[in-house]
Amino acid sequence: MRGMAGSQAGVWRDFAALVVVGLFLPGLATAEEWPRWRGVRGDGSWQAPAIPAKFPAGGPPVVWKSPIGPGYSGLAVSGGKVYTLDRPAGTSDERIVCLDAETGKLLWEHHYSAPYGDLDYGKGPRCTPTIHDGRVYTLGAVGHLNCLDAATGKMLWSKDLVRDRGAKTPQWGFAASVVIDGEQAIVHAGLPGGCYSSYDRRTGEELWRGGDDPAGYGTPILVDHAGQRLLVGWTPEHIVLHDPATGRLLWKFPYKVTYGVSIATPIYHRGTVLVCGYWHGSRAIKLGQTPEQSDLLWEENRFLRGLMDPPLVRDGYVYLLDKQHGIVAFELSKGEKLWTDDNRLTPRGRNPQVSLVWLGNTDSTGSDATDRAIGLNAQGELLLVRLTPEGLFEDDRAKIVGETWAHPAYAGNHCFARDDEQIVCVRLTANDP
Repeated sequence: MRGMAGSQAGVWRDFAALVVVGLFLPGLATAEEWPRWRGVRGDGSWQAPAIPAKFPAGGPPVVWKSPIGPGYSGLAVSGGKVYTLDRPAGTSDERIVCLDAETGKLLWEHHYSAPYGDLDYGKGPRCTPTIHDGRVYTLGAVGHLNCLDAATGKMLWSKDLVRDRGAKTPQWGFAASVVIDGEQAIVHAGLPGGCYSSYDRRTGEELWRGGDDPAGYGTPILVDHAGQRLLVGWTPEHIVLHDPATGRLLWKFPYKVTYGVSIATPIYHRGTVLVCGYWHGSRAIKLGQTPEQSDLLWEENRFLRGLMDPPLVRDGYVYLLDKQHGIVAFELSKGEKLWTDDNRLTPRGRNPQVSLVWLGNTDSTGSDATDRAIGLNAQGELLLVRLTPEGLFEDDRAKIVGETWAHPAYAGNHCFARDDEQIVCVRLTANDP
């Protein structure tokens, strides 16, 4: 395993790609791109340009719109290209699409047969593509794992994890995005003896399997803690730690959830792992110097009941969308509610949804603004807010797409969002540089 050396090399290749993008697409060169689920660092943060606190009259300017089919798949932006998955109307196919980020023009598409059968919420794929080192990695709703050339769409390798590897499709389909670590692509698909499994990211050769739990829906995370590299996951039965080099299960904490809805990506902050569930609330695990020393810090099931979206965390404070009370703030060390927004940011419903992302550390004047966030709610409204331990302050909102659960992407000074009919690119600053 080439491990960290490969990971560092990949970071430099990605940085070089951003420099090249800046030479040819100046509108996308003012900030980071969005090559994976939850951004460059996988933590829901974006080093944004100086975005005003208010949108122009009529909302942020639309740069382009492009047709898309139904699906829940989020968007990824890398190398001046936009990637997502859909399910074209009238077909049993899934489709991987690549658009020009500057114009919205379709650059390539790849179709493959993916009958859904009785899959619940079966309108389209769920996972956000992962872009790394000139390749795009996708996992379809019924287990098709693909690696394609990001520039051309040429298939490099492919696996049918259900047909060929024995994976069992969850009730709502596979939803965890592929995670790249060094030279491996890690997948949460619930193979026999492999709740998590790893593949050589270049060749598709299986490297390891780890854990016996079934597949949930949440993307795992990689953390460095006490000198150890750890894969942190949340399955329908446990919160788990694995050795990402070998897949060996290091530790697990029981947390069996109703209907298996372990959805939101775990959070790691200051040595604590946090998971937030719909039916049974949140759990915080304090990690020790070894995985065996990990202990339950607290649990709460009155105000801290998340569903699909991971919360945001900063400076020891967490901001979570609760199923009943709306956005809730609490201290990570205690798990005690500080305030709720009483469902002002997004309406209360059976499946509330709002994706929030930190907006770097400055505002449009260049002043420190570590509390600014941007988000998209289920009604397709783009939100500019400030999240503090004292309260939520909404600066502006504008409707940019129809109803959606798909997570948007941010790159340069643009937001890319989708519903079941179109992808929209809007500009977030007054003018292109």
